[in-house]
Amino acid sequence: MTVGVTRENITIVLQRPRYPENIGSAARAMCNMGFTRLIVVDPDVWDETRIRRLATHEAVSVIDSVRRFDSLDKALAPFGHVVGTTARLGGQRPVIKSPEFLARNLISISRNNPVAILFGPEDRGLTNDDLKHCHQLVNIPTAGFTSLNLAQAVMVVCYCLSTAGQASPPAHTPRLAKRIELDQMYEKLTATLVQIGYMNPENPGYWMTRIRRFFSRLSLRSAETSIIRGVCRQILRYGEKRYNDGLKDSINSKT
Repeated sequence: MTVGVTRENITIVLQRPRYPENIGSAARAMCNMGFTRLIVVDPDVWDETRIRRLATHEAVSVIDSVRRFDSLDKALAPFGHVVGTTARLGGQRPVIKSPEFLARNLISISRNNPVAILFGPEDRGLTNDDLKHCHQLVNIPTAGFTSLNLAQAVMVVCYCLSTAGQASPPAHTPRLAKRIELDQMYEKLTATLVQIGYMNPENPGYWMTRIRRFFSRLSLRSAETSIIRGVCRQILRYGEKRYNDGLKDSINSKT
């Protein structure tokens, strides 16, 4: 028996799409491949007439159930695994998978975790700040000319997801920490590392990009993010206590 990706746990997320027609075409591509969950974040224009015209009547149910958000943080908060799409390579984008490799990898992950596939604006794609939310990056190989229409990119990824399969049951992947839990952990970790002088408070993002990349490879669970937040809280409390004790000792020595 062939086991594939769990479609009901896959959501396509469009970040700041510029044209309503591309939203409709992306919904149609999803419907072609059997995916129904769509999120749209902060679109330049939301015109349902133009969207539905390109979606056609077959994909109208995808548009009817679309969820809209004004920020990527809110949109990705409930997801346990986030995949970002990128045409640009190198720099802060070193972990690149092909759509086929990604699809095979998501067979086990999607069984117990909600997964978001994130696509950026048509003119410039996802920013480095957008990509900080992602556990993996996927690149669609092209023959030199890397610019793909948004709906074309959605179709390629959804096709690979729909055709991925393996003969034996996938290895068990437990429920992973949701995006909001990871963001809370990173916020506490940033504050702690700045407080103890490990990171420059004027530019904490430089090191946090690398720390995020490290933790993304570990597939953290919810309880593990709680442990890390707890350790950070204790470090901050200990530092505050030592500081207050030092003030008391200084005052006492002067009296």
